[in-house]
Amino acid sequence: MNRREFAKKAGIVAAGLGALQAAGVSGCAGRKNTIEIIAAKGAFEKEPLLRPFGFKGGYMTEIWQTAAMLESASGIKKTGVCTQNVLWSDAGVFAANDEEKGNALMYDLTNHALKLVTGRRFRTPVDLLESVIDELLDYGRKSTGKADLRKTFVLNSLVGVDNAAWLLYAAENKINSFDEMIPEEYRAGLSNHHDKIASIPLMAYSIPVEEIRAAADQGYFFMKIKIGQPGTQEEMLQKDMERLTAIHDAIGGARTPWTGDGRLPYYFDANGRYEKKETLLRLLDHARKIGAFDQIAIIEEPFPEEAEIDISDIPVRIAADESAHTDTDALERIKRGYRAIALKAIAKTLSMTLKIIKVAREHKIPCFCADLTVNPLLVEWNKNVAARLDPFPGLGLGLLETNGHQNYANWAAMRGYHPYPSARWAETRNGLFELDDDYYSKSGGIFIEPKHFTDLINRK
Repeated sequence: MNRREFAKKAGIVAAGLGALQAAGVSGCAGRKNTIEIIAAKGAFEKEPLLRPFGFKGGYMTEIWQTAAMLESASGIKKTGVCTQNVLWSDAGVFAANDEEKGNALMYDLTNHALKLVTGRRFRTPVDLLESVIDELLDYGRKSTGKADLRKTFVLNSLVGVDNAAWLLYAAENKINSFDEMIPEEYRAGLSNHHDKIASIPLMAYSIPVEEIRAAADQGYFFMKIKIGQPGTQEEMLQKDMERLTAIHDAIGGARTPWTGDGRLPYYFDANGRYEKKETLLRLLDHARKIGAFDQIAIIEEPFPEEAEIDISDIPVRIAADESAHTDTDALERIKRGYRAIALKAIAKTLSMTLKIIKVAREHKIPCFCADLTVNPLLVEWNKNVAARLDPFPGLGLGLLETNGHQNYANWAAMRGYHPYPSARWAETRNGLFELDDDYYSKSGGIFIEPKHFTDLINRK
């Protein structure tokens, strides 16, 4: 079903639901009022990286994959998966501990969450998240010794628990599709069925420009490029200007059918490295001088989260990522002039992501899905969101970053944990994920038992 057909069908369903609600019948009629969790347990494994992965002034050498199993009072068991990223979610925790300790601290939060949810009842997973997040944040502040622990650190620790809760919710209510699983109040922001979405690779500081050119030759047309390089602010700016010049010289003339002017859009991610607006404006002045300015589609998270900078006068689209921890934070960013939100259902939980999407859509702010260097199964959770968002301005497509294939040493083996590793829609082709009826009927395979991770828990 293409996007237009899906929208038409969704409109018919919505009209029917509206009539039912007007008659006093709930849009969730037939769903269980509450689900009780009677048992919960978790496990983890370490996945090495091909090379140290550097950003925010630190380097990761491995990424922990965690799993959480929830059992309901009716005997249903479901397993959710999480990819941890301490450096991204709270660079202060990463800097204050060695890599192993930082990961252990986040996994300790997951274990504490599993204890908190045991014995609880919930109507939807959004309710479950809201019932534990503040208590878990307090626990995390004590366990890490960091009074200003970022909420995203806690949300990252909850991804596996939240995914398990959604699968439990679906099973209890005999739901087997992502569309039907989303509660009615959040569906408006996920009302599309794209037949294509852009697959976005990540080009870190150390990636040679020749590899960026090669990616363009392979059909990638929307690439995430790290800026905000190490050094003082002046050193950083100089390096970034040189990098921008080299990239523009290499791919500025490349062409794609997916943009209005046929040129490749530039997507830069600064991870909060620019301390002042004036420094970023100098980078943009340089982009104008070399003819690259008009190709800048997004600059993500240029300023430190704590810097209260109004950016409404910056002449490019600025996106919030890790600073938009919650829907409340996203709204604050929108008020400051941010004109896009990088969603991470695989890092901030699907539950919180639904709330962020709702706020963004109410304010006509476009969203796209960014990666956390997650495993292939979690790519599908993210893809389910990206496939249903409104098209990104200027493209007419959804956007999905996925860079695990660039960074994991055992990516080929990890693909074996995917329920449909050979499906056409599971692979990037010419810079795109092509999503057909088979993809939507299977919801990317997220409802299939993740046997590798279930076995990991059961072996404990």
